[in-house]
Formats: sequence, C-alpha cells, structure tokens
Amino acid sequence: MDWTGWITAIGEWFFNHGLKPLSVIVVTIVLIKVINWSMSRIISSVIKGRKKADEEFQKRTETMKSVTRYVSTITLFIIAVIIILDDFGINIGPILAVAGVHGIKLLLIILATIILIKAINQLIGRLFSSVIRGRKKADEEFQKRTETLNSITRYVSNISLFIIATIIILDDLGIDIGPILAAAGVLGLAVGFGAQSLVKDIISGFFIFLEDQIRVGDVVEVAGKSGVVERLNLKMTILRDLSGNVHYVPNGEINVVTNMTKGYSRYVFDIGVAYREDVDEVIDVMKAVDEEMRKDPNYQNDILEPLEILGLDQFGDSALIIKARTKTKPIKQWRVAREFNRRLKKEFDARNIEIPFPHQTLYIGKDKKNQSPPLNIIIENGQGDKS
Repeated sequence: MDWTGWITAIGEWFFNHGLKPLSVIVVTIVLIKVINWSMSRIISSVIKGRKKADEEFQKRTETMKSVTRYVSTITLFIIAVIIILDDFGINIGPILAVAGVHGIKLLLIILATIILIKAINQLIGRLFSSVIRGRKKADEEFQKRTETLNSITRYVSNISLFIIATIIILDDLGIDIGPILAAAGVLGLAVGFGAQSLVKDIISGFFIFLEDQIRVGDVVEVAGKSGVVERLNLKMTILRDLSGNVHYVPNGEINVVTNMTKGYSRYVFDIGVAYREDVDEVIDVMKAVDEEMRKDPNYQNDILEPLEILGLDQFGDSALIIKARTKTKPIKQWRVAREFNRRLKKEFDARNIEIPFPHQTLYIGKDKKNQSPPLNIIIENGQGDKS
C-alpha cells in the first residue's frame, strides 16, 4: 500500500471513529469551562449580595465553589469516557453493573465522610472562636496560638476520618484489610520507636500552647536556658539571651517553665546601707525616689504600683539590707530598676547616706593583763624597699 492508501485509510478511520470522540472531548472541555465560569459568577454575586461578607463566609463560599467545580468536572469526564468507549464498541455493561453494585454505597460513604469533615471543622472553628471571644483581652499572639491549635485539631480529625473511610471502602470492595493493618501497625511501631523524641516534643508543645505558658516576646527560663522567646512552635522553643546567643530548646526537654513577664513583672531590690544609718530615713528616701519616678512621663506608664517596702531583711557582714520590690508592665522591670538605682545613688550621695563596701575590722586580741601584743607593720615603697 502506498502513502496515498495509508492517508486514505487513516482519514476514513478518523471520520468513522475519531470525529465523534474528538467532538465529545471538545464539548466536554467547553461545558467544564462554562460551568466553572457560571459558578464563579454565582459565588461572586452571592458574596456581593451579602452586606457583611466576613472572611469565614468567603472561605465557605470558595470551598463550595471548589467542590462544585470538582464534582461537575468528574461527572462530565465520566460521561465523556462512557460515550467514547461505547463508540469504540467496548461493552461497558459489566463495568456499569459492578459500579452499580458498589458505587452507591461508596458514594454514600464518601458523602458521609465529607459531611462529617465539614461538620467537625465547623464545630472546632466555633469552639476556638468562642475561646477567643471569652477572653477579655485576646491579644494577637493568643489568637495565633488558638489558630495553630485549631489547625492541628482539624488536621488530626480529617486524617482520622479519611483513614476510617478508606478502611470501610476497602472492606466493601472485598479487599482483605488484615494484612494492611498488620503492616501499618508494624510500620507505626518502628516509626514510633525511631521518632519517640519527636512525638514527645510535639505533645509537650501542644500543651504549652494549650495552657498559654509561653508567648513570643516573653522572657523565660526553660531547660537551664533563659532569654526572650523569638519563635515558638509545636516542636521547639527558640530563645535569644542578653548576649545575643540563640538557644534552640526542644519542647520535650522542658520540664519547668519560669516566665518572668507573664501578665506583669516584679523586681526585687536589696539595698545595703551602713550600720550607722537610720533605717527609717533610708526607707523614706526610697519611697521618695519611687514617687518621683511614678510622676516622670518616661516611667509612669511602666510602673503599675507604688514601691512595696518589705523592711529590714538582714544584717550583713558590713551592711544593713533593706528589701523592697516594684511591680511593672511585662519586661519593663529591668529598665525601671536601673533608673531607680541611679536616682537612689544620687539621693544617697546628697544626704550623705553611706553605701558600704565590703570591709573587715581587725581585732588583735588582749592578754590576761588586758594588754594587746605589739603589731609589727612592714611598709613597702614603690621600688620594693622595706622600711
């Protein structure tokens, strides 16, 4: 057969068998495009018609649009395949019979799973929204943590429902799921042993989020390290200390959390003065300095309460220790304390109140005649000569 015969045969085959499938494909593509365009216009008009289309409503409508597009595309695709197979003379009766036996049940399982996923996601979303609304001062960081927990809970519930639906579908199709479950159990056990530290980190991080123990920006001490919390996730807490060092602390290693900036902060003063000073006068000076700072525009918003004088705390080796504490906004205690110490030192100097340095009184001792033995003193000059 020459080339003309080949071309003629191909043309005849295409005219008899290829033209209809091609037409079906083109029509299917056009219908999919038209339906998708129509759905976009309908959803857009619904959103515009709502006076207050909040973000959650827009997400729901977008999800509905995506699901509708997906269902319509799959349906048109199946119809097109059936028409093309029938045109090629393929008997699709047995295929449709099998699909009819199991298809309805599988469809119901899939629809029930989708409905359950949507319902549980809505319930979880409303639950976490009520938690945010129930908090009097829901700051941005708290909302971020709540959204993180919301996403994690939704993810776990969706995966669980998907696994359950898959097991039911496989069982309905007559597939023995026993070996699959056994293999999954062995694999899960191996992964569990290998990643138990990771699981521990994630569980600990979940409860840190849930109990609101740490927030980004807090100054905390965890696992023997302290610093400002720069980042926090389910696996790890990242701190930066005063020297600029960054500490990566796995959440599973956190047994005790010391949060120095939770709600408010305090700073404890141990003020030492000489034994000869009047304690009441020193306390009055401390109160005056605190009152002056609370009137200063640069510090009055940081100090929440007047200075609390706890009293004469101890008799030191060379000083009387007066203990006091101040209450400030979170993370402002060190700034307030440094300025208080500076002003207190200036006020002590102005009033001649002595801040003692460590010193010792040397006692030579006396004999039974109440006389002290001679004390030999050697003085060295700059050249090392003794005199």
